[in-house]
Amino acid sequence: MTERPDRATARIPARDAEETRPARPALRVVDEPRALDLAAAETAAGQFLAALGVSTASESLRGTPGRMARAYAELFSPRAFDLTTFPNDEHYDELVLARRIPVRSVCEHHLLPFVGVAHVGYLPGARILGLSKLARVVEHFACRPQVQERLTKQVADWLETQLEPKGVGVVIEAEHSCMTLRGVRAAGSSTMTSTLLGLLRSDARSRAEFLALTGAAP
Repeated sequence: MTERPDRATARIPARDAEETRPARPALRVVDEPRALDLAAAETAAGQFLAALGVSTASESLRGTPGRMARAYAELFSPRAFDLTTFPNDEHYDELVLARRIPVRSVCEHHLLPFVGVAHVGYLPGARILGLSKLARVVEHFACRPQVQERLTKQVADWLETQLEPKGVGVVIEAEHSCMTLRGVRAAGSSTMTSTLLGLLRSDARSRAEFLALTGAAP
């Protein structure tokens, strides 16, 4: 992942109409450059299917190796975005929570999908975050082979570093097809993970409020 300030020089209105101050540049978040060879991936997908005894000779399966390659390339390619923050001029100090952010990732142990929702919240410090960026951060870390535990912690740690809030909380609940479609075949089961930082970890009342609002409280 690469982060760099945007070069834009936009200015924002100051409280005093007679003066202006420059806006903080947005942080551009992009995926690390990586080798991507769709032709080689398509060949490998065809060989994989053949090794499992799946013929791709029919009209409906002839294009399957290419579709597999493009599908996994999409799953592993997060979109770039600008991490836009704004001054917390009103000194808002209550919980900001985005609930039920869609999560779509791939288990790194079997390369099978897991899907679910994330609840991401924070207690603001000097700056507040554009709400859509919470979903963008989740997507960014989900678009790679993952385990749910690491994904949960990566989102929380990154927001703590970039936003410097008083607290961060992330709860993810997901269904793993490596559990529901194979192995134990535990259809309908879900896995819940959480990471709490700052006041959302150390202050019992703040922690209880966050967990209650996410539905994770007992």
